[in-house]
Amino acid sequence: MTGFPCFFSLRCRGAALLVALALHSAAAAGGVLILGDSISAAYGIEPTQGWVALMAKQLAPQCPDVEVHNASVSGETTAGGLRRLPALLQQWEPRVVVIELGGNDGLRGLPPERMADNLARMAQLARAAGAHPILLGMKIPPNYGPVYQQRFERAFAQVAADERLPFVDFFLAGIGGDPTFTQADGIHPNAAAQPHLLKNAWNTLAQVLDTAAGCRLGARFDAAQTGSRSDPPEQGLFGAGGFSEERYRPGVNSSARLVTLE
Repeated sequence: MTGFPCFFSLRCRGAALLVALALHSAAAAGGVLILGDSISAAYGIEPTQGWVALMAKQLAPQCPDVEVHNASVSGETTAGGLRRLPALLQQWEPRVVVIELGGNDGLRGLPPERMADNLARMAQLARAAGAHPILLGMKIPPNYGPVYQQRFERAFAQVAADERLPFVDFFLAGIGGDPTFTQADGIHPNAAAQPHLLKNAWNTLAQVLDTAAGCRLGARFDAAQTGSRSDPPEQGLFGAGGFSEERYRPGVNSSARLVTLE
């Protein structure tokens, strides 16, 4: 029947649906992918309180088209992240990939050299997919011994240097070990710590997003948008409370419950 309105045609309606889905897919692509462990998965708190959700809120006014995809899993290691990354890159086609992994490798006493290989490979895969990788570094408690501690910290720095990555050397700076900012387990950051986690990473994130997504953030951090009212106090590596043997119990035969950020 000629001249019949297109919206009554199943074929036209189907074509319109396909176009809408394609436009939605194009808009969703090119965002920020967070590949992390329990720290980024908002373990023990509401997901909306986590630093990743706060980052999405912070980005919204100036980067409304940049979606944040949180693929973080509690207990994840660098090996697990490496296995999952290719599918995530294909699914989301991100412009920026934030790698927040390695803490569980250290707490399990895994070889830092293997961790470094995994981190480097993830950065390479992200770049091959057209994304800009960022590395958020971690440190471990001193009772793992100075040799392992130095190998662990050196692994992050070496990967960042070799792969020329934007790098935050200690994502938990000023937070880890301070009871003000940790949950009852003495390890995981609580809701009050989340704005400070975002602040620790913000300058690096903003600079990359300005380049990758044209956000014009200018490394500005708006604490009011995150609910942050004050900076964490000046502290040592593991907070004002210092290191507690009861919080970290490494060992070859230790259970995952004790040595995993989950």
